[in-house]
Amino acid sequence: MSKPEVSKKKIQAIRGMNDLLPDQSPLWQYFEGQVRALMGRYGYDEIRTPVVEQTALFKRSIGEVTDIVEKEMYTFEDRNGDSLTLRPEGTASCVRAAMEQGLLHNQTQRLWYQGPMFRHERPQKGRYRQFHQVGIETYGLEGPDIDAEVILLSARLWKQLGLDKHVTLELNSLGSIDARAAYRDLLVAYFEKHLEVLDEDSQRRLSSNPMRILDSKNPAMVDVIEGAPKLMDHLDEESRTHFEELTAILDAAGIDYVINPRLVRGLDYYSRTVFEWTTTALGSQGTVCAGGRYDGLVEQLGGKPTPAVGFAMGVERLILLLETLELVPDEARPPLDVYLLGMDAAATRSALLLGETLRGALPELRAQVHCGGGSFKSQIKKADKSGARLALLIGEDELAENAVTVKFMREDREQQRLSRETLAEVLPALVDRPLGHA
Repeated sequence: MSKPEVSKKKIQAIRGMNDLLPDQSPLWQYFEGQVRALMGRYGYDEIRTPVVEQTALFKRSIGEVTDIVEKEMYTFEDRNGDSLTLRPEGTASCVRAAMEQGLLHNQTQRLWYQGPMFRHERPQKGRYRQFHQVGIETYGLEGPDIDAEVILLSARLWKQLGLDKHVTLELNSLGSIDARAAYRDLLVAYFEKHLEVLDEDSQRRLSSNPMRILDSKNPAMVDVIEGAPKLMDHLDEESRTHFEELTAILDAAGIDYVINPRLVRGLDYYSRTVFEWTTTALGSQGTVCAGGRYDGLVEQLGGKPTPAVGFAMGVERLILLLETLELVPDEARPPLDVYLLGMDAAATRSALLLGETLRGALPELRAQVHCGGGSFKSQIKKADKSGARLALLIGEDELAENAVTVKFMREDREQQRLSRETLAEVLPALVDRPLGHA
């Protein structure tokens, strides 16, 4: 029997789904660490949901007549014939989990999540088919105070990352469902008088989702959109008061913002507050964080009416922003403190054990042991390339004396022979910087 033919074609990553390489991951770890610490400081608890959900979840939450559902979702049938989808965003999964696991029964929740999302879009800088989001979702709180907290939390993150001078907060209110329905009728009547200016996509939206026309980036439609009725001028009294109280809190906290009447959400479950943080540093990819109040979503997915507000931010875009603005701190790329090398097999075994001893005594220490042998010269080259401050050398003499030779890789200093018994005590001073930091 002949063997099946094996394809020689090289297998590559799927377009728009990128590997995160070792030289990139420290910056991601730094960002994720900043996020995790901040969420804890505000009392938010992490939730982790599956990356695959029933397709119906997103059709009911995002809406069937949307680009995401119609064109961008990765949807497939499993072996049972069930339609499943790789999650395109995080909010629907959080709502589903909160409902299913009883997190909404007569209680409030402050949750946060992070993880990969999937959309079949055209890949470009800052936009990928697998992308990562960080988001927060709060349930059971309906006042402007929680809306303000969500915005204040994001503002504090920008300050921690050094981005606060490079992002702008844009705000709007969508009002109540009834007020928005009346406004939608006004909008349709207005745009019907300007059909000749609307592009094909906007004409299609006129009957299905007219508020999304305000989102259009078509330069030929700028004037007609600017002349459209403003939702802010048609708010119900309760929503107007809600928005005024929100902006009063932001004013008192010293948070600058711009009221953008074109900032809308096309889905019915959104209400009142919507906001975006934008930047001009990334060209066309201006939004780095978007959020708002979605009081109707839990009910739309089969639960009891539950007020909710949250946001989502794109990690790739924020990483790109940090790199573009050269705001990557040294601590995001910490080098090794020490590199241990042995001149023969016995010395290498000794170096491995010494490395374990030092890591046990100095939990912050970043130490790597050379494995694989090689000449003294080649090992020193690798120690230098590693970026380590010190090389700890073990040869026959050091083995006999229970000692190590310390070579200073970044300073012009004499080598030192030190006892292994006292090495952990003196090593931090020799490294001459906080262990584990640049």
